[in-house]
Amino acid sequence: MEMKYASQIASELNLSLKQVNSVHDLHTEGSTIPFIARYRKEATGNLDEVVIGNVIEQVKYYNELEKRKETVLKTIKEIGKLTPELEKRITDTISATELEDIYLPYKPKRKTKATVAIEKGLEPLAKKLFDEEEIDVDSEAAGFVKGEVKDNADALQGAR
Repeated sequence: MEMKYASQIASELNLSLKQVNSVHDLHTEGSTIPFIARYRKEATGNLDEVVIGNVIEQVKYYNELEKRKETVLKTIKEIGKLTPELEKRITDTISATELEDIYLPYKPKRKTKATVAIEKGLEPLAKKLFDEEEIDVDSEAAGFVKGEVKDNADALQGAR
């Protein structure tokens, strides 16, 4: 566990750094919360099960945050937008919410069926199908068969 996270956990839970590190080390070695609370009081400074559980939950949170940071950095680097300042902001954050706020402008947009249809140029066909009751759908769809749209059925499927 990184020192900045141990310090953050210690300050959030009003514990010493030694207590946080002891709980983390004991839990990492495979000790359970009740075991640590009952038989390792000297190592934890007499922490009870609730506080030990809180420390372990915080450690999990920061471990997941670290994994998310790696994913965010990798994604931004792949699109070529990673600057040293942005990398520092991402690595320095200690909040998942703040990390997601930083990542939001770089997050790839989801492709819905509607956006795919619009990209294929089927929006006018969809509007005609939606607005008009009595139209010849096959003849209307024929005007949109080009490029990625291979036939009338494909045009109608995309427009719906």
